[in-house]
Amino acid sequence: MLKRLLLMVFLGALLQPAWAADEPVEGAEDDYVNYIELKPFVSNFVSPGKLRFLKCEITIEVTSPAAHHAVNYHKPEVRHEILMLLSSKEEDQLKTVDAQHVLAQEALEKVQKVLLAEEGEAFVADLFFTSFVLQ
Repeated sequence: MLKRLLLMVFLGALLQPAWAADEPVEGAEDDYVNYIELKPFVSNFVSPGKLRFLKCEITIEVTSPAAHHAVNYHKPEVRHEILMLLSSKEEDQLKTVDAQHVLAQEALEKVQKVLLAEEGEAFVADLFFTSFVLQ
């Protein structure tokens, strides 16, 4: 009898986490934050004299699983728009930290514009340069 009681208590302890997992967690969708790293970008930019290059890495912040899926689905178009933006810049629009903040905001707007046109919602919360090199 004691063995049976201990077995029931043990099984009950194992099954409780499974029961708790079935219950929806309130506000779980509101806490979702994820980051999508894009492959590095290499682009030339407008510069007097010799040919100059920019290499940067960009990470996009999304706040829902739907946003994550939308960015991944439209990633080729997102990369295209960012690459066109980078190659259109002049040297003085890239070399200072303030200019890079402005560029990040412009890139964010480009990404949001693509997603708005394709999905009907902007989805992307923020965009970060995780590396930025001018050569």
